[in-house]
Amino acid sequence: MTTASAHPLVGEIVDGRYRVVRHLADGGMATVLLATDTRLDRDVALKVMRADLAADESFVSRFQREARSAARLSHPNVVPVFDQGEDDGRVFLAMEYIDGRTVREVIDTEGALTPRAALDLMEAALTGLSAAHDAGYIHRDVKPENILLADEGPVKVADFGLARAVTSHTATDGVLFGTVAYLSPEQVERGIADARSDVYAAGLILFELLTGTRAIEGESPIHVAFQHVHEGVPAPSERVPGLPAALDDLVELATHRDPDERPRDAADYLEALRQTRAGLSPDQLDTRPDHATRAAGAAPTVAHPRPSRTRALDPAAGSARVATGTSAADGTTPPADHAPASRSGRRRGILALLLVLLLLAGGGYWYATAGPGASVTVPDVAGESREDAASTLGARDLDLAEQEAFDEEVPAGEAITSNPPSGAEADKGSDVTVVFSKGPERYEVPDLAGTSEAAAKKALEDRSLTPGKASEDWHDSVDKGRVISSSPAAGTEVKRDASVSYVVSKGPEPVDVPTVTGKTADAATSALEDAGLEATRAEDAYSSSVPKGSVISQSPASGTLTPGGTVTLTVSKGPEMVTVPQVEGLSKAAATRKLEAAGFTVSSQNFLGAPLDEVRASRPGGGATAPKGSTVTILVV
Repeated sequence: MTTASAHPLVGEIVDGRYRVVRHLADGGMATVLLATDTRLDRDVALKVMRADLAADESFVSRFQREARSAARLSHPNVVPVFDQGEDDGRVFLAMEYIDGRTVREVIDTEGALTPRAALDLMEAALTGLSAAHDAGYIHRDVKPENILLADEGPVKVADFGLARAVTSHTATDGVLFGTVAYLSPEQVERGIADARSDVYAAGLILFELLTGTRAIEGESPIHVAFQHVHEGVPAPSERVPGLPAALDDLVELATHRDPDERPRDAADYLEALRQTRAGLSPDQLDTRPDHATRAAGAAPTVAHPRPSRTRALDPAAGSARVATGTSAADGTTPPADHAPASRSGRRRGILALLLVLLLLAGGGYWYATAGPGASVTVPDVAGESREDAASTLGARDLDLAEQEAFDEEVPAGEAITSNPPSGAEADKGSDVTVVFSKGPERYEVPDLAGTSEAAAKKALEDRSLTPGKASEDWHDSVDKGRVISSSPAAGTEVKRDASVSYVVSKGPEPVDVPTVTGKTADAATSALEDAGLEATRAEDAYSSSVPKGSVISQSPASGTLTPGGTVTLTVSKGPEMVTVPQVEGLSKAAATRKLEAAGFTVSSQNFLGAPLDEVRASRPGGGATAPKGSTVTILVV
């Protein structure tokens, strides 16, 4: 990414929520801004898509779909997606803000790293990728720019799934050149990608961390893509002589042109990486290439080399060799008239020969007893630190070679044992391998909250832990089938193969619907809210049996609902009041019909046998009001 100092959105509020603080960087796909989420009062990284991408309806649809999918991925080594949306034509994505550097910046500023640092970084990135692969997500755009190193916190992989949203744009437009450098052959040739494509890109990043250079360079994106398909990836040691062959093999494993020859996913490659690391010595892990010597083809330097032991020739032996080499140098016999001199010369020669023999004997004795050929007793270094053990061995002219192992009793950093063992004889100048304790073997319980049960089991197995009993419980906010918590809790350090049990959510606990008919509307609402339910009110209805303001009926009337479920109440308006019609002077039958048509029940009283069949009065009288359905009594004469 390239950075810039200002941006038109600085100071603006996006989507009524994100106040843009400053411009961070520009990439091929989006501008990245630091913003404050005014609702939650936290910093976020706001990615605002390029205007030409935002104008592409198919892109926007794909982008929104992929962003929603990525938001469901939760892992400590993955940058979480908080929100996505569109505001005034600007398509944006809100993600966690990571205060730190990208791997691209690390490589550009530091060059090649030590194998230990490179493997540490890749182990964290592959842990995040393996969690995504386990959940069914493919990244499709793994590259150094998408691996972030926080100043405080874990290494995180960013932009999961977003590469698929830009598949309608060609890789030759210059925008995605950085992506092309990490595309697998199958992505170039057939436009398809799976977990093995992410593994291929991870292998290329490991190459770059080990060498400080891209594995494949080219004058154009097409040239780079051609090399991915037809030429393959070189061995890191071709760029940095002296790198262990095991690292070449590890890069080759991930970057086979045939995806069937690669690890099937990031979890498998992570296991291969850990096995490779375990087979490397501390010196091999801490070797860091020197830029000056590497450019000239020289072997890399070592960050913490052992002092070399230089053995000088014996000066006396050297003099003897010179002496014997010059005796009778011309190959002639002295004249006879020089016999005394000749005898004297012979005597000197004999003496010289005796001297040589004495020197050789003395040298051999010195070599076998005090010199390089001598043997010494290996001292006991158990319980000593690395520094003390090196000093103890150095006093016996022995060199320290290191190994590490877990030990439940010996504190970390202290020597456990040695090979050869203490008391054994070893040649002066030879190596003694001392095994230093890494302390008790402990593994941190991963954070399982929110993961599926299958993902939780795999996360535990990846940490050398045993999935224990899975119990179930109700939970208002954790979806059904997702893990609520673990025992021991996340972050607890436990022994290898320790059992970790976890609780799986059954979803929100159902709430029994209380009966509230006959209660006043306010009392009924309070009773429902106390039960964790919501009350809604239907249109009020007349009732001759339920007092005005009280509940006539409810829906549902019984059973259970999820917390926050709704119960609909029908409240009484009281009885419906109707005007009593005038019926005086009508016959009994006619009056009855008229009153019943008005909604009343009729009762009659006959006077003197009602010979006239005429209604003289009614109670209530005509013109009065009475509840509909009530009884009107008529007097018939």
